[in-house]
Amino acid sequence: MQFALFYEIPVARPWHKRSEYDAYQAVIEEAVLADQCGFDALWTVEHHFLEEYSHCSNPEVLYGAIAALTKNLRLGYGVRLMPKPYNHPVRTAESVAVLDLISNGRVDLGTGRSSTRAELEGFGVSLSKARPMWREAIQHVVGCWTEDEHCFDGEYWQMPKRRVLPKPIQEPHPPLWGATSSEAGHRQIGESGIGLCSFAVGTPPDDIKKRIDIYRQGIADCSEPLGKFINNRAATFSMMCCAPTTEEAVATATESFEWYCSRGAELIGSVATWMAEEKREKEIELGNYQYASDIQQSVDQGLHKMFTMDMLRESNACVAGDPAECIRMCEAYESIGVDLLLCLVNPYKISHEKVMQTIRLMGEEVLPHFRNKS
Repeated sequence: MQFALFYEIPVARPWHKRSEYDAYQAVIEEAVLADQCGFDALWTVEHHFLEEYSHCSNPEVLYGAIAALTKNLRLGYGVRLMPKPYNHPVRTAESVAVLDLISNGRVDLGTGRSSTRAELEGFGVSLSKARPMWREAIQHVVGCWTEDEHCFDGEYWQMPKRRVLPKPIQEPHPPLWGATSSEAGHRQIGESGIGLCSFAVGTPPDDIKKRIDIYRQGIADCSEPLGKFINNRAATFSMMCCAPTTEEAVATATESFEWYCSRGAELIGSVATWMAEEKREKEIELGNYQYASDIQQSVDQGLHKMFTMDMLRESNACVAGDPAECIRMCEAYESIGVDLLLCLVNPYKISHEKVMQTIRLMGEEVLPHFRNKS
């Protein structure tokens, strides 16, 4: 199992003039240390309008800065939002190709639809069309990368024959991934022949295993991958805090871990609330966003506040402890078939110093345990 840092880039209130500056400078410094400590990759989200939760709206600029300061760390879009009008497929192809060139082939393209009302409504994205737009966009991106001249006449995008430049250095192209939270989505990602980013806050490994198994079934049935090759790797993410003692790790992480679970549920559930309002005007179905309705019901009942640190640790739905405890908790993810563990080291307001401590201890004591296995 490989390890990547994973960032939302939260900026907790109260804000001051340099709050966002400090947040971005911290991520860059942490990335450089992670490269030195043996982490395999760094992934960030693309989010819009999600104050406090995520101020990471234009991550490819950040990736360029990190690429210039690191040597081995892979850079993952976690994820690039594909539906119209978030990002035009040509712009995505160009952005990833430039990053692939300046990083010497260290890019992974994670893709997704978005899952919050603030973003979907803010950009005017149709829920019913988001998944087919996601699929069509990936096909156009692959064509731009792999064909000397490419044209497309799709349902959502059209372009006459053009030579899209530059081309990525990885051949035939950077690995493709797809993000999902629903069981149906896991199968669709597998059937598409791309890597899995299984995103679910506070989910125990046993539940993640069920979803990865569904993905593996989809991969087995894949006959026409969206890319030029099948990427059959499965990634999931877990909040992570490593300290010299378990007591320190728990004390450091508790507020941020609990806040992230609660706030994440509210943001995802907001899609269901939005659709309920829209239904008063016209018939709208949640479709592949049905899981948002289930989450919103939990929010309405106050169940999302039950994600306490004790519950998270007892169910192994996070990683928090001394190095030995972190090894044990990470092994739970490895045992269910996770190929890449995305480590969310600052879900809310964990200090830069404590994040650096997590990275150092992981590099010194946790990662070598998994490297020695291989």
